[in-house]
Order: sequence, then structure tokens, then C-alpha cells
Amino acid sequence: MAPIISAASVSKTFQQRVPQPGLAGAVRSFVSPVTKPVRAVEDISFEIAAGEAVGYLGPNGAGKSTMIKMLTGILAPSAGTVTVLGRHPQAERVANARDIGVVFGQRTQLWWELPLFESFELHRRMYRVPEPVFERNRADLTEMMGLASFLERPVRHLSLGQRMRAEIAMALMHDPKILFLDEPTIGLDVVAKDVVRKFLSRMNRERGTTIILTTHDLQDIEEICPRLIMVDEGRLLFDGAIGALRTRFGARRKLVLEFAGEPGTVYLPGTEPAGGEGHVREFLLSDDGRSLVQLLADLQTDTDLRDVRLHEPGIEEIIRTHYQAKAAA
Repeated sequence: MAPIISAASVSKTFQQRVPQPGLAGAVRSFVSPVTKPVRAVEDISFEIAAGEAVGYLGPNGAGKSTMIKMLTGILAPSAGTVTVLGRHPQAERVANARDIGVVFGQRTQLWWELPLFESFELHRRMYRVPEPVFERNRADLTEMMGLASFLERPVRHLSLGQRMRAEIAMALMHDPKILFLDEPTIGLDVVAKDVVRKFLSRMNRERGTTIILTTHDLQDIEEICPRLIMVDEGRLLFDGAIGALRTRFGARRKLVLEFAGEPGTVYLPGTEPAGGEGHVREFLLSDDGRSLVQLLADLQTDTDLRDVRLHEPGIEEIIRTHYQAKAAA
């Protein structure tokens, strides 16, 4: 299947103005600053197929938002090629805009003083959405996102959670093939985040909407996106299934054993002791292909085993392991 989104050796460089070096503070204010290049994205390549849900993850300054802006046509790459639905996004911004939806968590596209339903109507007119399509989508999205109780309320009176649900609904009113989301759950409470995550998963699953999501909330990625693209300092670190992260970055599974009494020293061949106290002992597992049954068959202790728990590291733990190793290098 041909990719719906393609980035080929993409780089983006900005010119940053900085004070001239070696000048005293009083003199510096009278001398024109110099510019230096800052590479926000460096030689990144990936392809995304129609219907995928992809998390684009990295720390602050990693180039996530810059890449989203290039894919949506706001910025042009300094080098390399970006295509979305076979188009160059910035060169064909109007055509591109009709096939994509965009939500920036820190910026609103809603009309602040107008009732929410009028923002939807203005969106219909700008995108020239046929009336039957608009009515169907408005009804479906209003129900799925629980918007009915505040459709007639001015946007400025909506809570952050209500506004974000409305932002996502409006971005989907014109039936876009791709939905770009930049930090969609930032600042939301737990309940609002859950509503947004379930809705996005449903849109991807039932309508086949392609989703590209940047976020600092790693639970967003775990619940919505089977595939993860991870960047740091503008460079691509990882592109693949979330399950492959553990192998790539070294976060290990943890086996927790609970005994009927104080077991003393417990020996479990092929593992690394990781703490525990009282009746509980913890071990880090190596990926040597052995099953849990095979491991426990080698357990050496005279105390009866009461319970066994296997802890799979989440994305946050995996990424923390990577950056801790990087800082120690």
C-alpha cells in the first residue's frame, strides 16, 4: 500500500539571533546581534500508511511541532521532501487543508465570542462541506463527544476540557483523511483525557482516520497509537511498534514474587535481584526466550510461593531508561 504521508531525509533549520560573543553587557546592547543556524529537524525519514495511528514522541525541543507544521504546510523543509496524500503540503496548502484536520492543544480554532454551533457552521462554509455530510457529522460528533449540553454556549464560557472536545470535533467536520494532533490533552483533567482518548481510538478504528499525535502524556500513546516514532535533538531514534521499544532501549520486565513467609535470600537463575522486603522479592528478567513457567521451575527457596506478578515496563519507564543511560554516557 502506498504511504499516505512520506518524509524523505527531511531537515529544518532556523536562523536564531544571538548577541555577539565576547562583548561586555553595556556594549552588547548597542551592537547588532548575529544569527546562527539552529537545526530543529535533522535528516528524518518515515512513511505512514492510510488508517495508521502514530505517536510522535520526544522531549521539549526535539522537533515534534516543527515536523507537524511541515506536514500541515505551515512550514517548508530546509532540505528533503515531505508529501501528504501525494502533495507537497506548503506548495498546495489549500488542497491539502481540505483533506486534513489539525488540532493544536495550545491554540484554538473556535470563534471565542460565538456559540459553539456557529463555529461549526463557519467551518462548514469555509470548507464547503455539503449540507447532508455536515449534518451527519455534526450529529455523530456531538453524540460521541458529548457536546449537546454546551452547543449554544459561547466558546469563552467553555471549560478547557469542553473546548478541546469541541476543537477535535470541528477538525473532523469536513471528513478529513488525516488528523494531526499536537498536544491535544495538555492541561486536561483525568476524565477529559479519557473521553478524548476513547474518541480518537474509535475514529481511527471505525472510520479509518489516519492519526498523527504528538504528546508529553505517554498514556495518550499507549491507548491510541500502536506505532511510535521517537525523536531527540531533531534526529530519529526509533520507529516501530510500541512492543519493540523494550528490546531497543533496554527497559526490562520485572518479576514480583510473594511468599507465604519471610524467604530470606532467594536465588532465581537467569535473573537479576531488584529489591523487595518482607514476604516480597523482585527480579529483573532478561529476554532469553524462557517462559515464566521455566523460570519458576528453577526457583530455589524453602518458602512456599503465594503469588506471582509480572510487570511490563510502560513507555514512560522505557524512555526514562533511555535518557538515564544517555545522561550517564
